[in-house]
Amino acid sequence: MPIGEFGGAPRLPLEGSPAFSTGLYWAYEMGQAALHPARAFADVTRLYFKNPLNPLTHTTLGKSIAAGMEVFERSTRRYGKPDWSIDSTLVGAERLPVRVNVVWERPFCRLLHFERVFDHAPRRPQPKLLIVAPMSGHYATLLRGTVEAFLPNHDVYITDWIDARMVPLAQGRFDLDDYIDYLVSMLHLLGGDCHVIAVCQPSVPALAAISVMEARNDPYVPHSMVLMGGPIDTRINPTGVNLLAKERGIDWFRRHVITKVPFPHPGVLRDVYPGFLQLNGFVTMNLDRHMDAHKELFFNLVKGDGDSAQKHREFYDEYLAVMDLTAEFYLQTVETNFIHHALATGAMTHRGEKVDPSTIRNVAMLTVEGERDDISGVGQTEAAHRLCINLPTSRRAHYLQPEVGHYGVFNGSRFRAEIAPRIGDFVLSNNNRSRAAPSPAPLREHAA
Repeated sequence: MPIGEFGGAPRLPLEGSPAFSTGLYWAYEMGQAALHPARAFADVTRLYFKNPLNPLTHTTLGKSIAAGMEVFERSTRRYGKPDWSIDSTLVGAERLPVRVNVVWERPFCRLLHFERVFDHAPRRPQPKLLIVAPMSGHYATLLRGTVEAFLPNHDVYITDWIDARMVPLAQGRFDLDDYIDYLVSMLHLLGGDCHVIAVCQPSVPALAAISVMEARNDPYVPHSMVLMGGPIDTRINPTGVNLLAKERGIDWFRRHVITKVPFPHPGVLRDVYPGFLQLNGFVTMNLDRHMDAHKELFFNLVKGDGDSAQKHREFYDEYLAVMDLTAEFYLQTVETNFIHHALATGAMTHRGEKVDPSTIRNVAMLTVEGERDDISGVGQTEAAHRLCINLPTSRRAHYLQPEVGHYGVFNGSRFRAEIAPRIGDFVLSNNNRSRAAPSPAPLREHAA
């Protein structure tokens, strides 16, 4: 997470110069503008050498030029937010249309509901799932596979975090406390009759939000929570990216990765951790692998292997689409989770109120980890069980998925075949409380 899911520490050429980050975003925008003519030329050249009327199109030279132009254009473009592209799902043997509706909205987040249009009431229970997507650089669409896996048997909602550069400065700040407030507000909207799945980074604020609600005897806590590959206690089996926060210290991050959004973006002058720096961290962590993937794309295009090339496009259209984070959220999260380990040590607070997971008594908990996770080490998520000491053992479980890394915890074939069914069973077995579920409450908002 901050360093793992936030993309690692970027490699800055002028490390040691606080002034460097001040104009960093502006320099990036000018660089993007300067590349526009080159990208346009590359696109025109690619089309020229793919024209069937051009005799060179069918030669190795022509195919190589077209492939090179596509790789160049894709490597230098700015990727926008991907579409969900979820139009239907299979429920039983019936294909149902899916509508994506906004049911709750604040300046920095929208709550999306994937509404399945039934012709008749489903036979089996369809528990509500609130999937809390990471606010760590990538858009919520990174969890498209997660949503698709649960749609056949669940009523799915997901947090759709907003790119900070698109939020005007007049809309105010957004920090970790606001994140927790947002989650509490969403749970109130759902009336407590739901289950929370926190994927990676949100494991900490989700656990904190439910702890705060339980301490208040809030009747709208969810039936259960599933924490997946989250940094609950990064002192356990720390990964290289976890240790980086300790080595650098919060002042380094404040001086070197925080910059202001430039004109003409709506969030002009907002302090952010920009997406392009996060992307730098994502890519440099596995630079050789990404270079090999683009070489493979080139050769697949030359060979005419359209299926393999399309798989590459789909993956990188998602992977290279990144969003800015507010500076206050990023820095508070790094300091709270990765430097002070505040939740694990009992020092975390929310609006001056102690966050105490031992208050959790009514919300069942499942933790899920990947055996080869190089972002959140094995044991970091399981640590939640040592914090929730008053939760009965009959209402908690842990699962370690063999042979998967961080991404495989929430996506891919093993997730669909082994992890998602276990989560579905856990959710269904905890879908009824011993007490009657209350009716939806009015939303409780923290005064700005």
